[in-house]
Amino acid sequence: MSDQKTRAPQGSLKISEDVIATIASVAALEIEGVAALAQPSRAVGRLFFKPLKKPIRVTLCDDFVDVDLSINLEFGAQIAQVCTDVQNAVKDNVQTMSGMAVGKVNVLVSGIVFQNEDSDKEE
Repeated sequence: MSDQKTRAPQGSLKISEDVIATIASVAALEIEGVAALAQPSRAVGRLFFKPLKKPIRVTLCDDFVDVDLSINLEFGAQIAQVCTDVQNAVKDNVQTMSGMAVGKVNVLVSGIVFQNEDSDKEE
């Protein structure tokens, strides 16, 4: 048997809320149907949860992370499916990259982006 001593970790590890927000934004933007992150409408935001000042808000609660994000969808996207995909992607990426458990991911659809017809025309 070996007489190796196990050492306790020295110091602590903290992950900035901005880092978690960046992970969440990248995950959300990779989902088909998401056009962009959006500045949330104050009136709509108050109906569902605390108004967002930025497209993404991260809240650390005990050992859990809660993420609220506001997105614009592409015209024709299936809203419910895209939102479910965003929630799953954000949860998986934040948990995998940070090691922190995600309590909930709230998605607010702030708008629909229509493709510019002028850019599709060839002259």
